[in-house]
Amino acid sequence: LQAALQEGSVRYRQHDFAAATAEFSTALELCSKGFATEDPLKSSPDDTSRLAGWIESKLVICYLKLEQPEFALYHSHRSIIQNPSHFCHHLRQAACFRCLHRYSEAARSAMVAQCLYILAEGAGLDTSDLLQLYWQGMIQEALRGERSFWVLYTPFEKEDKADKIKEANKTFAEKHPDYVQHIFTDPHGIHLLPERAESHPDQQYLLTLGFRNREIGKTVEKYVAQKLPIFPGQKTAFSPSMEKDAEIFWQNTGKRIVAIMAFIGSTKIKDERGPCAQAIERFHHASLLSHLQGGEQQAQVMAQAMAELATVPCLQRVSQEDDKLLQSLMADAVDILAGRTGEHAWTKIQKV
Repeated sequence: LQAALQEGSVRYRQHDFAAATAEFSTALELCSKGFATEDPLKSSPDDTSRLAGWIESKLVICYLKLEQPEFALYHSHRSIIQNPSHFCHHLRQAACFRCLHRYSEAARSAMVAQCLYILAEGAGLDTSDLLQLYWQGMIQEALRGERSFWVLYTPFEKEDKADKIKEANKTFAEKHPDYVQHIFTDPHGIHLLPERAESHPDQQYLLTLGFRNREIGKTVEKYVAQKLPIFPGQKTAFSPSMEKDAEIFWQNTGKRIVAIMAFIGSTKIKDERGPCAQAIERFHHASLLSHLQGGEQQAQVMAQAMAELATVPCLQRVSQEDDKLLQSLMADAVDILAGRTGEHAWTKIQKV
């Protein structure tokens, strides 16, 4: 293990990233067997997890340098699973998403990195400002080429939420007349924007969306308004019964909705539906991909779901009930990646 780590580090410093990747992959395989020190009897689970997270982070950088962002993204998810509280892992994940032109997800990762940095009482104001700028840049990039929907953020304090939502919808219609085929405001989300803390301390926002296509807008609203993120109009969430139907559904509707949901998540740090809501959305996405025979993509999305779940306790307090669901979903994700089936939390949610 030490030899592989040392050789990998040497190759890394020499910018021989292909060779470094091979060495770090060998080290990761050894680490996965419980070796964090030369004496396996002295390796604690925490030691193994920390070392695995470090190796995963090196693999992220190596694959990015080799211009293989898909592989880098997978390892970024794994590094977060191993060490979800460190903001750098989320920032690397954001870089992977950016390289793949998945700007909404990059924005979410940057937002999480910013929040974790603040929660860890990061002292560097320059670092905090840079994280905010990165987050802001990814939001802007996500909207730059968008033609199907537009958004409006409305400051929200402690007013009557129903009245504020009506006001936000009306304001949106006045400001953006090209996107009024369907308008709704996210009823469950607490949204943040990348602003300097000294100018807008803890400012929260309502997010209003307007659409050019009425049906897409209605479908997204039904999805967002559900107490559990269940995709409307399907027997099971994101799971049409036949592969051909799944492909048609994905091309006509599913792909757009996944993209819009990703954007909604780019400023939603807390979901009133529950702390596992974002991860449950990933399960739905993975479920659809399984019908599209997208095995590799499904594995990526499930790893992303596990990273989301691992991060939840770092961002907010989790009740005993929610923690039980979180652990069940994490076990479900492991089972799905291993190809195992069974009655777990996810299969019960699918039947809702």
